[in-house]
Amino acid sequence: MPTTHLKSALRRTFFNLLVAGVGGLLVVRPAQAAEPPINTLRNSLFGGRTDTAINGFDTVAYFTVGKPVRGQDGFVTEWMGAKWKFSSQANLDLFKASPEKYAPQYGGYCAYGVAQGNLVKVDPDQFTIREGKLYLNFDADIQARWLKDPAGFNKLADSKFQTLLKK
Repeated sequence: MPTTHLKSALRRTFFNLLVAGVGGLLVVRPAQAAEPPINTLRNSLFGGRTDTAINGFDTVAYFTVGKPVRGQDGFVTEWMGAKWKFSSQANLDLFKASPEKYAPQYGGYCAYGVAQGNLVKVDPDQFTIREGKLYLNFDADIQARWLKDPAGFNKLADSKFQTLLKK
């Protein structure tokens, strides 16, 4: 099996264990907070926590340029308990004017993972803008699975997200 296929198979297996409740390393059980938490997990398995949303990627850029763009330390704001970085002052201003419009759904956790009943980290490169909303996924294989029925998975995720935040 080529290395890339092996890595992909291992990631799928790990994710399947995760959504089955075995992979506690990636499942986040947020502390009770007044506001819903934003996913601030690092992109690596053992990376620990950070205070920056979407691993430092500019959430507005997903909408304006249609791709993930790293934010810069000079363009930062705080919102919903996380630090948000942007690639330009213009994007920072757009976010400040309407953060709910640009923030990823489900607190930035994997949309498929939430539908399966788990809060799971994301890969900022695996995104979809659907009906004006940003959705992030764990990896390319999970995103492909989510894209087979995004409306159905979102309906499931919508029904589970608030309960997951209370765990």
